[in-house]
Amino acid sequence: MTLSADLDLSQIPFWGLPQAERMEAFRRLRALEHPVFVREQYVPFVGGGPGYYALVRHADVAEASRNAAVFSSEPCANSIPDMPRWLSAYFGSMINMDDPRHARLRRIVSRAFTPRILSKMEEDLARAAAEIVDEAIAEGPGDFVTQVAARLPVRVICDMMGIPAKYHDMVLRRTNIILGNADPEYTGLAPDFSRLNVARGLVQLLRAGFSLNRLAARLGDERRKRPTGDLVSLLVNGDERLTSQELGSFFILLVVAGSETTRNAIAYGLKLLTDHPEQRELLLSDFDGRVVGACDEIVRYATPVIQFRRTLTRDHEMNGTAYKKGDKVLLFYNSANRDESVFTDPDAFDITRDPNPHVGFGGPGPHYCLGAHLARREMTVMYRELFTRLPDIRSVGEPDFLLSNFINGVKHLRYTF
Repeated sequence: MTLSADLDLSQIPFWGLPQAERMEAFRRLRALEHPVFVREQYVPFVGGGPGYYALVRHADVAEASRNAAVFSSEPCANSIPDMPRWLSAYFGSMINMDDPRHARLRRIVSRAFTPRILSKMEEDLARAAAEIVDEAIAEGPGDFVTQVAARLPVRVICDMMGIPAKYHDMVLRRTNIILGNADPEYTGLAPDFSRLNVARGLVQLLRAGFSLNRLAARLGDERRKRPTGDLVSLLVNGDERLTSQELGSFFILLVVAGSETTRNAIAYGLKLLTDHPEQRELLLSDFDGRVVGACDEIVRYATPVIQFRRTLTRDHEMNGTAYKKGDKVLLFYNSANRDESVFTDPDAFDITRDPNPHVGFGGPGPHYCLGAHLARREMTVMYRELFTRLPDIRSVGEPDFLLSNFINGVKHLRYTF
């Protein structure tokens, strides 16, 4: 089937459409009998392929996520074209691996997300949120993303890793470049695939990846010599440890996946709770009893990570569609989270939704987000601080969205209190 322009998921203009128009396009795709095959956009200096199947239904996304033996994360999950070696040196983290390599790395880095470690972070999270709100009050209302939402996740992850505070702004800027590589605000380039602009964008991407990788690697070298008990010390010492390259790639994954996605969820949350005052009142009437459900509904509705890729390891039939070995599929979490066959009134924002089997933290299976609990804790702590100290806080106008087919990002959101 040939896709019309308003359904061609490979074209940059599609991802610049208003959110409601994009979600309507995915609704139309879900209504088709089989997943559509989308022609792949060739990327100069990177390459491309014939295309991919767009998995837009909840059942397909969930089943492909569970069946990692058939739907492989190798050679890469975070890029539609295969990632060349000179990029994978920085961005070839464990999300681009299958077991046993994936299992080994996940086992090591899961030390960062044990209940004991997370419980020890509670006081640090509360203190960080309080200081961020202190600064926002002193500055006065302006841009909620830069003043509030972006600050907590970067600070939390850098503190976990033992990254000094003087590097936090640099980490945030590099992260913006990595995930905003198609957005003119972060690259200064036109959003097109001309060879010159692609080359310039790739140079910026490499520089950002290199600087973050080296920051983590240098810290790892120091902690091997003088462990301090921070996360990096745990990851580079002991019987199972990360190499310098693995540590650098993990840091990029952690700061990108853990920082960007949580900041977008926090920002979306303020917008949604402003647009739906009845849900806001419901939350504030029993904050402790409803905040976890509210966080999950925000993640479902916003779906900060739009998609990941899988590659078929063998011929396989799933839900009536036959796939061939080597086929690429994209798991569109944003579409799965609005699937009418799973969610009653899926376009409604309802913090009491139960059950809520969203795939906003990835589908079920070995690649389910390790930091899901931490993300919920960060959102909870920040919303508690905001609504306690600034009970009349509201977003103003519409968000300024990131131009991306990977991250459903909010760059700027005006707010008042």
